[in-house]
Amino acid sequence: MVRGAGVIRTPDQRLRAFVSSTLSELAPERRVVRSVVERLALTPVMFELGARPHPPRSLYRAYLEQSDIFVGLYWESYGWVAPGEQVSGLEDEYNLAPDIPMLIYVKRSTNRQGRLEKLLDRIRNDDRVSYVAFDTSEDLAALVTGDIAILLAERFADRRRESTDPQSAPKGPLAADARPPTPLTRLVGRGDDVQRYSDMLRSGARRLVTLTGPGGIGKTRLALAVAREVEGSFAEGICFVDLAPIRDPALVMSAIAAALGVRDTGEAPLRQRIVHAVGQRRMLIVLDNFEQVIDAAGELRFLLDGTGVSLLVTSRILLHVHGEQAVTVAPIDSPAGIELFVDRARAVKPDFALTSSNAEDIATVIAALDNVPLAIELAAARILILPPSELVRRLDKTLPILVRGDRGQPDRHRTLRATIDWSTELLTDTERALFRRLGVFRGSFALDAVEWMCLDLPDAVAIDLLSALVDGSLVQARQDTGRASFTMLATLREYAREELQQTGDLQACQQRHAAFYSQLAVQAETELVGADQHTWIARLRAEYEDVRAAIEFYLRAQQAREVVAIVWPLNWFWWASGRVADLERWMSAVADAPYDVDERTRHIAEFYLTSGSIWIAPDPSRIPDFERLLTYFVRAKDVYGEIFLRTSLALLQMVRNSPDLDEAEQHLRRAQQIADQTRSSFLTSMTLMIRGRAALVRGSLSEAAILFNNSLQVSQTSGDALSQSGALQSLGWLRVVGGDLASASDYFKRALAISSNAGHEEGMALGLESFFAITALSGDIQRAGTYLGAAENIRARRGIDGPSILSSHQHVLAQLEASPAAETLNASREAGRLADIDTIVHAALTDAAVISDPDPSHAKHE
Repeated sequence: MVRGAGVIRTPDQRLRAFVSSTLSELAPERRVVRSVVERLALTPVMFELGARPHPPRSLYRAYLEQSDIFVGLYWESYGWVAPGEQVSGLEDEYNLAPDIPMLIYVKRSTNRQGRLEKLLDRIRNDDRVSYVAFDTSEDLAALVTGDIAILLAERFADRRRESTDPQSAPKGPLAADARPPTPLTRLVGRGDDVQRYSDMLRSGARRLVTLTGPGGIGKTRLALAVAREVEGSFAEGICFVDLAPIRDPALVMSAIAAALGVRDTGEAPLRQRIVHAVGQRRMLIVLDNFEQVIDAAGELRFLLDGTGVSLLVTSRILLHVHGEQAVTVAPIDSPAGIELFVDRARAVKPDFALTSSNAEDIATVIAALDNVPLAIELAAARILILPPSELVRRLDKTLPILVRGDRGQPDRHRTLRATIDWSTELLTDTERALFRRLGVFRGSFALDAVEWMCLDLPDAVAIDLLSALVDGSLVQARQDTGRASFTMLATLREYAREELQQTGDLQACQQRHAAFYSQLAVQAETELVGADQHTWIARLRAEYEDVRAAIEFYLRAQQAREVVAIVWPLNWFWWASGRVADLERWMSAVADAPYDVDERTRHIAEFYLTSGSIWIAPDPSRIPDFERLLTYFVRAKDVYGEIFLRTSLALLQMVRNSPDLDEAEQHLRRAQQIADQTRSSFLTSMTLMIRGRAALVRGSLSEAAILFNNSLQVSQTSGDALSQSGALQSLGWLRVVGGDLASASDYFKRALAISSNAGHEEGMALGLESFFAITALSGDIQRAGTYLGAAENIRARRGIDGPSILSSHQHVLAQLEASPAAETLNASREAGRLADIDTIVHAALTDAAVISDPDPSHAKHE
């Protein structure tokens, strides 16, 4: 008999909590946990050595199988490894634990055995586990009491939702693209703060925690440490959103959506799409640098009310949102300040040491800087050229600036400004000029961007100047998309922009910055459809806020032609990244510009406003608009615009209630002629594939096969992986029409592998829809529904409902929904929506390589 919700229990049966630990070193803690478990009216299951009629391993295996909660206590010892065994009983208990909630408590220590450290590393990476550190038995008692109480409440709430409203269940884990960055240096002086704020979030008592304080106080660094500490308590993970590049409060939800992977299609309010995609999932969103978009604080209340997420926010000012738990981040204390100074000084001068001769000077520097972490780090970065005694003398020279600064600013902010003033004064004129110019970047930037900003600086060697700024902690180096990139702290970026404003150079630098992204767009145009397309798509995503900044600068400067000079070459990127709403906003601004706009610019804006949603929701009623635009692009001899419009018109003709296949074929043949003349592999491959789809609709299977194979060959030659995926998908569907499901599976597997490796979610959704169809046609309805649900999950978390224009599975779905198998389909479909996407994709790529078709009559469907 299986225990479950419907089983009538006898009164002596209670939930069992299995307690795992070494028996000697944690005896007091074991007693504390036993007391807590019994006080909560649960039964403690605690394995103790002694006379038993069974071997120890058999005993704790049996105990584990009958337990409902696993509580692990760890400190320094790995435990005894019995003769003939590979692991200790402690690790074996963890390995044998069934699929039950796991609460892990680790007593802090600097003297832990190596094998235990390895075990703890495994545990930290186990997404089933809630992991927390503690110091005393009193701390442990409070943690265990709170965690078990919350666990029981959550399980009860989950059971109640499942029994009363199945539709309210979460729709599956989100694949957040924005993991919190891993700091390269250790956190100093914040241990108690990390524990305090982690407990707030972990317990669920506070779902909105705001870390406030002046710039440079260490809010971001502390937030990252808290996020890492609570990671095990949030089953759906941690999502980090850097708002430093954002200036417009209206863009906050776009930034959150991008980090969560919710596509902004412009079809419904974005915040509703986010709420729909996130649901009641247990996840933490970290919002960094909120002060500059403070007017968006109300949106956070909407997010909290509509979902189950928790928010950790850093901001210089309070949000004043109901339910906010405000925390003022104070300076670190003097001992921690000295420790931080020595640690950062050793990073640039490994032999630096705190001695009796320099201790007083270092303490003086720390006190003069008000113990502000960023100020201390900037001071320590100069230890190569200025010993502590010289630092003291230079700080004396800058203190008048500190005292007589802007009285409207907080004292610590003036201290930070004085420190930055002092730090930049140590630069050469050319280094300082570059530092100011880099302040116009909103996010990360690459070396080629730095070189561009240096072009007119006398005797400038970009990499040398940049190295000086990195060494001085004014610019941070990191890795983005497999290449070196750089960024600046928000406070330093703000300082640099103010310097540009004061010198009257801000607009000229913004113009130079925008010009860089204009030429980068031209450079990216061919790369986006070649062998390096994944690298370029990743780069444009990483630098998207600066692409946006360039376009918005051109709009403010009434340079509409320059706006389309960036937008037009990046057409493939807009499609691949789903930036429909941004495009519509920019193109609307161009179309409605209160100044004269040249004819080409105006028509390109109209082109995007007309065609933006064709791949998601094609509307044949717009055919006259496309035809009017086609007339212009033909007259202007703009071959790219003509090809795209002709292929768009062909697609619209094919989805009409009464398809005009002859008209579609005429457009496609002309597009093919132009593509061949331009010698563009991408245009040729795309046109061949769409022509093949038209032939398939007409029933010309042999012609479709030739066209699809030609499209595949062209894309393979050019290295355009995403076009290869599209051609392989088309060839697979051709095999479905011919009744050869085994060959179709091979094609679909190759296409899905390409899309999965590239992280192209539209391609993954199309691939899983294809596997749904061939698995359903083979008779395995349960598995087919899982594939379909996973595809729907991918689209839903991008804010898209329903298939795209390239989907081909709808006829199979319609037949199943009208058949007796509909109930089985819908149950497995829901399971697929809840499943891990990577797991489903892996199953499709491995287990569904060959599928036999039990019913030859399926071959007639198309």
